Order: sequence, then C-alpha cells, then structure tokens
Amino acid sequence: MKLHEAPSPNARRVHIFMSELGIECERVAVDIRAAENLSAEFLAKNPGGRVPVLELDDGTFIGESVAICRYLDSIAANSAAPSMFGHDGVSAAQIEMWQRRVEFNFLLEVAGAFRNITAFFKDRETCVKEWGEVCAERAPKALAVFDAQLAQHEYLAGEHFSIADITLGISIDFAKMVKVVELPELPNLTRWKTQIDARASFSAQ
Repeated sequence: MKLHEAPSPNARRVHIFMSELGIECERVAVDIRAAENLSAEFLAKNPGGRVPVLELDDGTFIGESVAICRYLDSIAANSAAPSMFGHDGVSAAQIEMWQRRVEFNFLLEVAGAFRNITAFFKDRETCVKEWGEVCAERAPKALAVFDAQLAQHEYLAGEHFSIADITLGISIDFAKMVKVVELPELPNLTRWKTQIDARASFSAQ
C-alpha cells in the first residue's frame, strides 16, 4: 500500500488510526501548495483532488480519510481489540453520530475560518473573510456539547476509544495550530484531551 499525503488534519487522522492498529505503509508526499493535488496525474487517483489517498497493491484508490480508516480497520490483524468503528449496530451508530458532529460542527468550521481568514488557498478558491469570521465564532460553541458528553463518558462515543475521539483530537490540535479560533477552557474536555494525548498514537507522524 501507498499513502499519498500532505500535512493536514485528515492525514494525521489516518496516521493515528494506523498507529493504533500497528499498520505501516509507504508514504508519498503530495505538495498541495504547488497544487500537485490538482494535476491530471493526481486527479486520476482522486477526482476530488483531496489528500490523503490510499493506493492498494491492486491499483485501487481510496480517498477520504475516514473511508481509508474503514478499509484499514477491515484488514487489521489485531481482531482482539474493539473496533474503533464499533462492535455492534448501536455502538457503530453512536460512534458515527459523534464523529459526524465533530466534523460538521467543529472541524469544518475551523477549516472554514482558516481558509477564509488567512486566504491560504486564495490562488484556487474564493475567500470571504467575513464568512471566516462567522465560522470562527461558531466553532468553539460546539465544544460545550462535547464537554457535556464527556462528563458522562470516558470517551466521546462511550467507554471505548474510537474514530470519534481521533477526529476531535486532531480537530482541536488543528485549531490550536492555525490560531483563528478562540478555544474555551472546559473541564471534561481538558481531562479527555490529556488522556488521549498520552496515547502513543497521538505522537505518530
């Protein structure tokens, strides 16, 4: 397998997931600042032009980081560990629910603030600073919901570490790195973040 990637929250999500499963593969750097992801060669791998993309040995390409993680979960050798996508219908639904809440209500808002306020990709997309400011205002409000959930459970979707925890962890770290969103101090979220940061996978590169 080969992972075509560039530094990003989504690539980090795959790195952490792979580390948790003990999976390694070849990595191919894609220079998104130079728009390599928009080249004809790359678009043949992923028409959406997004990274990361997992290339399988048979020539199959899988785009979208969560889809990549689902494939990796399916081939994981360590079946004794609970799946990070859930062990039954209810747990899978709960994990998917919280994973989507993080993506739609927090990660996408942070990304919207970053891209529109900094105009990082102004050479290839329309940036609206005012919209970025709206995103920056909305993003931190979502964290109160996650803090309330973590007051009742060890992890975001219940009592087991899951893809939802990975997504929230990489999203908070991304927000701290780009510095366009003011993050509130929330006790349960702080307890949880300290706990997941101690996992070896969160140091994975």
